[in-house]
Amino acid sequence: MFFGDSITEAGVYQGGYIAQMKDSLASHKLDKKFELIGSGIGGNKVYDLYLRLETDVLAQKPDVVVIYVGVNDIWHKETHHTGTDADKFQKFYQAIIRKLQKENIEVILCTPACIGEQSNNSQDADLDAYSETIRQLANANKCKLCDLREAFRTYQSTHNADNLHSNVLTTDGVHLNAKGNQMVAEMLLEKLRM
Repeated sequence: MFFGDSITEAGVYQGGYIAQMKDSLASHKLDKKFELIGSGIGGNKVYDLYLRLETDVLAQKPDVVVIYVGVNDIWHKETHHTGTDADKFQKFYQAIIRKLQKENIEVILCTPACIGEQSNNSQDADLDAYSETIRQLANANKCKLCDLREAFRTYQSTHNADNLHSNVLTTDGVHLNAKGNQMVAEMLLEKLRM
């Protein structure tokens, strides 16, 4: 199960990262081994995930949950003044992990990839800090980590060194385009197969 915000919500549609993962599994005749379920809701922050954890995730009894959240917790500080402070982000995230692991569910954590793909975005410092929190949570809770933040930064430095609006991985600085969906799908498939 993929648990997150609008990035995950869009992931189930044609070309989305979850849809691409399904296609890849089918091409390797592994589609009978895995059932991929998206549980993304646009605008969700970490506390929204916590509030819907019981009904939307635990009730489905998944074997593995991929948590991909954090963009709105940061982005909405600037756009809506409704973001999530760093300490609360860490506490809600830890509570989600604890509840999942209590049910013997494997947990894979994703760092938030980007808010803008040009260099020196105003929210890069928060993205880096919240991503580091997720890395620490993965380490402390023995969860697999899909470090999208690092992968997107590396991609930007090698494919968009001139800071253009081409060779990017999103449609709007946040939501994944075809290449971004492909990158996330490939990275998550690798984690599922480990």
